Amino acid sequence: MNVQFDFSGRHVMVFGGTTGINLGIAQAFAAAGAKVSVASRKQANVDVAVPTLGERGFGTVADVRDEASVARALADAEARHGPIDVLVSGAAGNFLAEVNGMSSNAFKVVLDIDLLGSFHVVRQAYPHLRKPGASVIFISAPQAVVPMPWQAHVGAAKAGVDQLARVLALEWGPAGVRVNAISPGPIAGTEGMKRLAPQGDAGDALVRAMVPLGRMGTPGDIANLAQFLGSDAAAYVSGAVIACDGGAQNMLTPMITAAVEQLKAAG
Repeated sequence: MNVQFDFSGRHVMVFGGTTGINLGIAQAFAAAGAKVSVASRKQANVDVAVPTLGERGFGTVADVRDEASVARALADAEARHGPIDVLVSGAAGNFLAEVNGMSSNAFKVVLDIDLLGSFHVVRQAYPHLRKPGASVIFISAPQAVVPMPWQAHVGAAKAGVDQLARVLALEWGPAGVRVNAISPGPIAGTEGMKRLAPQGDAGDALVRAMVPLGRMGTPGDIANLAQFLGSDAAAYVSGAVIACDGGAQNMLTPMITAAVEQLKAAG
Protein backbone atom coordinates (compact mmCIF):
# COMPACT_ATOMS: atom_id res chain seq x y z
CA MET A 1 0.00 0.00 0.00
CA ASN A 2 1.35 3.41 -0.96
CA VAL A 3 0.53 6.28 1.38
CA GLN A 4 -0.16 9.57 -0.40
CA PHE A 5 2.18 12.49 0.28
CA ASP A 6 2.71 15.66 -1.74
CA PHE A 7 6.33 16.64 -2.36
CA SER A 8 5.62 18.96 -5.28
CA GLY A 9 8.39 21.52 -5.68
CA ARG A 10 10.73 19.74 -3.29
CA HIS A 11 14.10 18.25 -4.17
CA VAL A 12 14.93 14.78 -2.86
CA MET A 13 18.39 13.24 -3.33
CA VAL A 14 19.04 9.55 -2.75
CA PHE A 15 22.58 8.17 -2.57
CA GLY A 16 22.56 4.54 -3.59
CA GLY A 17 19.22 5.34 -5.20
CA THR A 18 19.43 3.24 -8.35
CA THR A 19 18.69 -0.25 -7.00
CA GLY A 20 16.67 -2.08 -4.37
CA ILE A 21 15.13 -0.31 -1.40
CA ASN A 22 16.72 3.00 -2.28
CA LEU A 23 15.35 2.98 -5.81
CA GLY A 24 11.92 2.24 -4.37
CA ILE A 25 12.29 5.28 -2.13
CA ALA A 26 13.36 7.46 -5.06
CA GLN A 27 10.45 6.26 -7.19
CA ALA A 28 7.95 6.91 -4.40
CA PHE A 29 9.16 10.47 -3.93
CA ALA A 30 8.99 11.03 -7.70
CA ALA A 31 5.43 9.69 -7.76
CA ALA A 32 4.62 12.16 -4.97
CA GLY A 33 5.70 15.07 -7.16
CA ALA A 34 9.29 15.61 -6.01
CA LYS A 35 12.25 16.51 -8.14
CA VAL A 36 14.48 13.47 -7.53
CA SER A 37 18.23 13.10 -7.91
CA VAL A 38 19.89 9.70 -7.52
CA ALA A 39 23.57 8.86 -7.22
CA SER A 40 25.24 5.52 -7.81
CA ARG A 41 28.76 4.23 -8.25
CA LYS A 42 27.84 2.62 -11.57
CA GLN A 43 26.79 4.65 -14.61
CA ALA A 44 24.87 1.64 -15.95
CA ASN A 45 22.65 1.64 -12.87
CA VAL A 46 22.03 5.36 -13.24
CA ASP A 47 21.05 4.90 -16.87
CA VAL A 48 18.49 2.24 -15.96
CA ALA A 49 17.06 3.99 -12.88
CA VAL A 50 16.58 7.56 -14.06
CA PRO A 51 13.91 6.83 -16.72
CA THR A 52 11.78 5.21 -13.98
CA LEU A 53 11.68 8.53 -12.12
CA GLY A 54 9.83 10.48 -14.79
CA GLU A 55 10.59 13.89 -16.21
CA ARG A 56 11.84 15.26 -12.88
CA GLY A 57 14.42 12.51 -12.45
CA PHE A 58 18.14 13.18 -12.54
CA GLY A 59 21.08 10.86 -12.03
CA THR A 60 24.77 11.22 -11.42
CA VAL A 61 27.72 8.97 -10.62
CA ALA A 62 29.34 9.04 -7.17
CA ASP A 63 31.36 6.63 -5.08
CA VAL A 64 30.55 7.47 -1.47
CA ARG A 65 34.02 6.28 -0.42
CA ASP A 66 35.44 9.26 -2.34
CA GLU A 67 34.43 12.53 -0.70
CA ALA A 68 35.31 14.60 -3.77
CA SER A 69 33.03 12.37 -5.85
CA VAL A 70 30.20 12.97 -3.40
CA ALA A 71 30.79 16.72 -3.52
CA ARG A 72 30.57 16.72 -7.32
CA ALA A 73 27.34 14.73 -7.28
CA LEU A 74 25.72 17.12 -4.84
CA ALA A 75 26.81 20.14 -6.87
CA ASP A 76 25.39 18.54 -10.03
CA ALA A 77 22.10 17.80 -8.30
CA GLU A 78 21.74 21.32 -6.95
CA ALA A 79 22.58 22.81 -10.34
CA ARG A 80 19.74 20.73 -11.81
CA HIS A 81 17.06 20.94 -9.12
CA GLY A 82 18.13 23.53 -6.53
CA PRO A 83 18.85 23.07 -2.81
CA ILE A 84 17.96 19.71 -1.28
CA ASP A 85 14.90 19.30 0.94
CA VAL A 86 15.25 15.57 1.70
CA LEU A 87 18.55 13.69 1.66
CA VAL A 88 18.60 9.88 1.81
CA SER A 89 21.95 8.21 2.50
CA GLY A 90 21.51 4.59 1.52
CA ALA A 91 24.66 3.32 -0.19
CA ALA A 92 25.73 0.02 1.41
CA GLY A 93 27.73 -3.15 0.94
CA ASN A 94 27.46 -6.58 2.52
CA PHE A 95 28.53 -10.21 2.28
CA LEU A 96 28.59 -13.23 4.57
CA ALA A 97 31.89 -13.77 6.39
CA GLU A 98 32.83 -14.95 9.85
CA VAL A 99 35.37 -12.87 11.73
CA ASN A 100 38.09 -15.55 11.63
CA GLY A 101 37.69 -15.89 7.88
CA MET A 102 37.63 -12.19 7.04
CA SER A 103 40.61 -10.03 6.15
CA SER A 104 41.03 -6.57 7.60
CA ASN A 105 40.57 -5.18 4.09
CA ALA A 106 37.23 -6.96 3.70
CA PHE A 107 36.08 -5.55 7.04
CA LYS A 108 37.27 -2.11 6.00
CA VAL A 109 35.44 -2.20 2.66
CA VAL A 110 32.06 -2.37 4.37
CA LEU A 111 32.97 0.32 6.90
CA ASP A 112 34.20 2.54 4.07
CA ILE A 113 30.94 2.22 2.15
CA ASP A 114 28.37 2.14 4.95
CA LEU A 115 29.88 4.34 7.64
CA LEU A 116 32.59 6.51 6.11
CA GLY A 117 30.43 6.87 3.00
CA SER A 118 27.52 8.10 5.12
CA PHE A 119 29.84 10.60 6.79
CA HIS A 120 31.01 11.86 3.41
CA VAL A 121 27.43 12.25 2.20
CA VAL A 122 26.16 14.25 5.14
CA ARG A 123 29.25 16.38 5.60
CA GLN A 124 29.25 17.42 1.97
CA ALA A 125 25.45 17.76 1.80
CA TYR A 126 25.00 20.25 4.61
CA PRO A 127 25.69 23.37 2.48
CA HIS A 128 23.20 22.09 -0.12
CA LEU A 129 20.29 21.53 2.27
CA ARG A 130 17.33 23.89 2.25
CA LYS A 131 17.29 24.93 5.91
CA PRO A 132 15.22 25.02 8.10
CA GLY A 133 12.91 22.10 7.40
CA ALA A 134 15.40 19.84 5.66
CA SER A 135 15.23 16.13 6.45
CA VAL A 136 18.15 13.67 6.41
CA ILE A 137 17.36 9.95 6.38
CA PHE A 138 19.95 7.20 6.80
CA ILE A 139 19.17 3.63 5.75
CA SER A 140 20.48 1.46 8.56
CA ALA A 141 20.02 -2.27 9.23
CA PRO A 142 18.95 -4.53 12.12
CA GLN A 143 22.56 -5.76 12.42
CA ALA A 144 23.26 -2.46 14.19
CA VAL A 145 21.41 -3.67 17.29
CA VAL A 146 20.86 -7.41 16.78
CA PRO A 147 24.02 -9.56 16.82
CA MET A 148 24.11 -11.85 13.81
CA PRO A 149 26.78 -14.41 12.91
CA TRP A 150 28.84 -13.68 9.79
CA GLN A 151 27.77 -10.01 10.00
CA ALA A 152 30.31 -8.36 12.33
CA HIS A 153 31.42 -5.91 9.64
CA VAL A 154 27.89 -4.75 8.85
CA GLY A 155 26.90 -4.61 12.51
CA ALA A 156 29.85 -2.38 13.33
CA ALA A 157 29.21 -0.11 10.34
CA LYS A 158 25.47 0.27 10.84
CA ALA A 159 25.81 0.82 14.59
CA GLY A 160 28.04 3.73 13.64
CA VAL A 161 25.43 5.00 11.19
CA ASP A 162 22.75 4.92 13.89
CA GLN A 163 24.93 6.91 16.26
CA LEU A 164 25.86 9.34 13.50
CA ALA A 165 22.16 10.01 12.98
CA ARG A 166 21.64 10.71 16.67
CA VAL A 167 24.65 13.02 16.94
CA LEU A 168 23.68 14.96 13.82
CA ALA A 169 20.17 15.42 15.22
CA LEU A 170 21.85 17.23 18.12
CA GLU A 171 24.29 19.24 16.04
CA TRP A 172 21.98 20.19 13.17
CA GLY A 173 18.74 20.59 15.11
CA PRO A 174 19.40 24.28 15.91
CA ALA A 175 19.57 24.92 12.14
CA GLY A 176 16.19 23.26 11.68
CA VAL A 177 17.53 20.09 10.05
CA ARG A 178 15.96 16.83 11.18
CA VAL A 179 18.04 13.63 11.06
CA ASN A 180 16.64 10.10 11.39
CA ALA A 181 17.38 6.54 10.31
CA ILE A 182 15.28 3.67 9.01
CA SER A 183 16.19 0.08 9.83
CA PRO A 184 14.48 -2.18 7.27
CA GLY A 185 13.55 -5.75 8.02
CA PRO A 186 13.39 -8.57 5.44
CA ILE A 187 12.34 -6.87 2.19
CA ALA A 188 11.19 -9.03 -0.71
CA GLY A 189 13.11 -8.94 -3.98
CA THR A 190 16.19 -7.17 -2.64
CA GLU A 191 19.79 -8.18 -3.19
CA GLY A 192 20.25 -8.42 0.57
CA MET A 193 17.58 -11.09 0.92
CA LYS A 194 19.03 -13.04 -2.00
CA ARG A 195 22.46 -13.04 -0.38
CA LEU A 196 21.60 -13.40 3.28
CA ALA A 197 18.50 -15.59 3.53
CA PRO A 198 17.45 -19.02 2.30
CA GLN A 199 15.27 -18.91 -0.81
CA GLY A 200 12.10 -20.78 -1.77
CA ASP A 201 10.06 -22.69 0.77
CA ALA A 202 12.82 -22.52 3.39
CA GLY A 203 12.95 -18.75 3.09
CA ASP A 204 9.17 -18.42 3.29
CA ALA A 205 9.09 -20.57 6.42
CA LEU A 206 11.84 -18.49 8.00
CA VAL A 207 9.94 -15.26 7.37
CA ARG A 208 6.75 -16.67 8.87
CA ALA A 209 8.73 -17.68 11.95
CA MET A 210 10.67 -14.46 12.42
CA VAL A 211 8.19 -11.74 11.43
CA PRO A 212 5.24 -11.32 13.80
CA LEU A 213 3.16 -9.75 11.02
CA GLY A 214 3.76 -12.90 8.98
CA ARG A 215 5.00 -11.47 5.70
CA MET A 216 7.99 -10.05 3.90
CA GLY A 217 8.21 -6.29 3.69
CA THR A 218 8.17 -4.48 0.37
CA PRO A 219 10.19 -1.51 -0.88
CA GLY A 220 6.93 0.40 -0.65
CA ASP A 221 6.80 -0.16 3.11
CA ILE A 222 10.21 1.50 3.48
CA ALA A 223 9.31 4.26 1.03
CA ASN A 224 6.16 5.09 3.01
CA LEU A 225 8.23 5.59 6.15
CA ALA A 226 10.84 7.62 4.27
CA GLN A 227 8.14 9.91 2.91
CA PHE A 228 6.68 10.36 6.38
CA LEU A 229 10.10 11.27 7.78
CA GLY A 230 10.68 13.68 4.90
CA SER A 231 7.30 15.33 5.28
CA ASP A 232 5.94 18.05 7.54
CA ALA A 233 3.96 15.33 9.34
CA ALA A 234 7.28 14.36 11.01
CA ALA A 235 8.22 17.94 11.88
CA TYR A 236 8.98 16.98 15.50
CA VAL A 237 10.73 13.67 14.77
CA SER A 238 14.52 13.82 14.91
CA GLY A 239 17.24 11.57 16.27
CA ALA A 240 15.11 8.45 15.83
CA VAL A 241 16.20 5.08 14.47
CA ILE A 242 12.97 3.43 13.36
CA ALA A 243 12.63 -0.27 12.60
CA CYS A 244 10.34 -1.04 9.67
CA ASP A 245 10.31 -4.81 9.93
CA GLY A 246 6.94 -6.18 11.00
CA GLY A 247 8.27 -6.60 14.54
CA ALA A 248 11.13 -8.89 13.44
CA GLN A 249 13.90 -7.28 15.52
CA ASN A 250 12.32 -8.76 18.62
CA MET A 251 12.91 -12.28 17.30
CA LEU A 252 15.89 -12.03 14.99
CA THR A 253 18.96 -13.49 16.70
CA PRO A 254 17.89 -17.16 16.95
CA MET A 255 16.20 -17.09 13.56
CA ILE A 256 19.14 -15.50 11.76
CA THR A 257 21.51 -17.95 13.40
CA ALA A 258 19.40 -20.82 12.05
CA ALA A 259 19.35 -19.22 8.59
CA VAL A 260 23.12 -18.82 8.52
CA GLU A 261 23.57 -22.45 9.52
CA GLN A 262 21.37 -23.45 6.60
CA LEU A 263 23.41 -21.33 4.20
CA LYS A 264 26.67 -22.80 5.53
CA ALA A 265 25.34 -26.32 5.16
CA ALA A 266 24.29 -25.55 1.58
CA GLY A 267 27.84 -24.44 0.77
